[in-house]
Amino acid sequence: MAAYNVTEVFFRPPEVTRQSSALPADLHHAVQRLLARSPTGCVFVPIRSMQYIGVIDRAEIVFVDSQAYAYQGEQGGRLILVAWQPRPAAERASLAEPVPCDVVFYERDLADVQRRLVGDFGRALRDLEQRCRNAALPAQGARILPFERRAAAGRPATP
Repeated sequence: MAAYNVTEVFFRPPEVTRQSSALPADLHHAVQRLLARSPTGCVFVPIRSMQYIGVIDRAEIVFVDSQAYAYQGEQGGRLILVAWQPRPAAERASLAEPVPCDVVFYERDLADVQRRLVGDFGRALRDLEQRCRNAALPAQGARILPFERRAAAGRPATP
């Protein structure tokens, strides 16, 4: 069977808020192991318990609602809701320490989603590692485009 690369489109809306946080070390290590095995430098992680998809690349992990789809012009794709942007490794004194990161929210009222993501994403990573233990990861790519929210008639655009 021929292998092929699937590239998904994701839209990055304007940032609503950002907060400092830290990723558990074991979660960060699982992300790095999967990235090292990826032929494209991009890994898609289905988070079935939340109906979300985590998209890992070298710079960040973005999370999208797998059921939500948006269009901008002629292009369709999923909207990024949350992004984890790890800071440089120099900020850690030990590999067992949590990894400092910025959590970027692209919608309001996602604090509960963020809390769930930490646990559910970790479980989804372990499941993916187990499923792909003796197999190659799929060749997947992500293209992230800016997304401009349009104002509804008579109302200003809101994030």
